[in-house]
Amino acid sequence: MKQGICKALLFLLLAMLSKPVSTRPHWRPSEATDGAVSYCLSWRLAVEANNIYAWRTVPIQCLKYVENYMTGGQYERDLNFIMEHITSYIDTIEVSDDGLDAWILDVDDTCISNLLYYRGKRFGCDPYDPDGFKRWALRGGCPAIPAVLRLFNKLVGRGFKVFLVTGRDEATLGQATLDNLHNQGFIGYQSIILR
Repeated sequence: MKQGICKALLFLLLAMLSKPVSTRPHWRPSEATDGAVSYCLSWRLAVEANNIYAWRTVPIQCLKYVENYMTGGQYERDLNFIMEHITSYIDTIEVSDDGLDAWILDVDDTCISNLLYYRGKRFGCDPYDPDGFKRWALRGGCPAIPAVLRLFNKLVGRGFKVFLVTGRDEATLGQATLDNLHNQGFIGYQSIILR
C-alpha cells in the first residue's frame, strides 16, 4: 500500500512538471522586437512557475509568440520529448496483479486538444468564455493529442487502471466528452471523473 501511495505521489509530481517547456522564441526576429521576445519569454516562465497569480489573458504582445509555439511544431516536439521520458519511466514499473497500479490523466489539453477553440480566442489573448467553450465542446470535435494517446494505450496495454479527470460539467458536457474521447481512441480507461 505504501509503495502504491509513493507511486501515485511520484505520478502527480511528474504530471505537475510535465508542462511543455521551451526557452527560445518560435518566430523570426523580423516579426517582433527583441523586447517583445524577451518579455514573452519572461511572462511564459513566470506563468509556468505559477509566479503570476490569476492571469486572465495572454498579453497581446505575446500573441505571435504563443501562436507560433502552439502551431509551429515546438509544442508537439515538447510533448513528444516529455512522453518519451514518461514512457521510459513506465517501462521500469512492474505492474502487480492486485489491480492497484493506476494512472491519472487530465482530459482537456492533455488527452484531447482545445487548440482549435483557442485559435478562435487568439490563443488566450481574448478572455475565456465559458458559455462559448461549452457550445464548442458539445460538438465533440477535440482531436486526440497523439503523444498522449500513445501513452494512454501503453498504460492500458501494460495493465494500469487509467482514470481520466476533467473540469467539464457532467450534466452538460458528459456525453459529448465520453463520445469525443471514444471517437479519438481513448478506450479502456477505468473511469472518468467530471465536475
